[in-house]
Amino acid sequence: MKIGPYELTSPFVLAPMVGVTDAPFRRICRRFGAGLTTSEMTTADIRLWQTPETQRRLDIDLDAEPIAVQIAGSDPAQMATAALACVERGAQIIDINMGCPAKNVCRRLAGSALLQDEKLVAQILEAVVAAVTVPVTLKMRTGSDTAHRNGPQVARIAEQSGIQAIAVHGRTRACRFKGNAEYDTIARIKSVVDMPVFANGDITSLEKSLEVLRLTNADGLMIGRGAQGRPWIFRELLSFHRTGKIAPLEKNELRDTMLDHLQDLHRFYGDSAGVRVARKHLTWYSKQLENAGEFRYQAVRVSSTQEQLRLVREYFDRADGGIPEAA
Repeated sequence: MKIGPYELTSPFVLAPMVGVTDAPFRRICRRFGAGLTTSEMTTADIRLWQTPETQRRLDIDLDAEPIAVQIAGSDPAQMATAALACVERGAQIIDINMGCPAKNVCRRLAGSALLQDEKLVAQILEAVVAAVTVPVTLKMRTGSDTAHRNGPQVARIAEQSGIQAIAVHGRTRACRFKGNAEYDTIARIKSVVDMPVFANGDITSLEKSLEVLRLTNADGLMIGRGAQGRPWIFRELLSFHRTGKIAPLEKNELRDTMLDHLQDLHRFYGDSAGVRVARKHLTWYSKQLENAGEFRYQAVRVSSTQEQLRLVREYFDRADGGIPEAA
């Protein structure tokens, strides 16, 4: 599959998630074969780019191509300026967020709130495409609410505006993350455009991935929550879809993955903030581990980098420290 001039190594890509898909997590997912990783959503208001939080979100993965950066906003000119600034920093793909259902984003008429205004959608997409020479992609939902599933219309607008790929979360803005993903709507969206379409939403097992591809006819899958604490899901997906078998994850490989991730978080955020950020990742990892109740209890309470690393090593040194169950 290609997005502009870039051929992806896998049709299974990581969904951008604020507070999750920082540079350390993206590196881990790429190690396990994610075909594309995109930065956390960044505001299009470049006046706010000097904050430490935004600086970290704009930490571009210069060692991994294609380099994709996601921006969010509601003003076409501001979005175009932000896109150009990202390209000047090294971005090779600009992704536009029209999928976030968070209230603080939608209050600014950004994210999935834009889906209710198809004219503004077109203006934003056309402005960004015209501003940059790199491919522009779109993350969207199926509509603003269940009475207005205008995903197919928005997808046609996107293709006519020059968007080169879309990822569709199978829920409306109003649904947020409740209920079941609407794979039938994603299928309708896929049927009206020629560009690549990634299906997203509730893809938490290998068997479910096959079902979603069959139901949607999508070109690829975008994995979000299914990768939290399980970045090796990308390798599993690729192996399962190619051979029907799972590439096994050895105990030592799992241990080293967690240790590497922790150390990268500690370096990226600094010791104090790194320990705090690592707690949620350790909690997600522990859900995949056998007999990890005590490990999880301690992991969210220790306050130093060395204690976190020690806990992981001690867990895997115990006889009951185990490999995650297959999906």
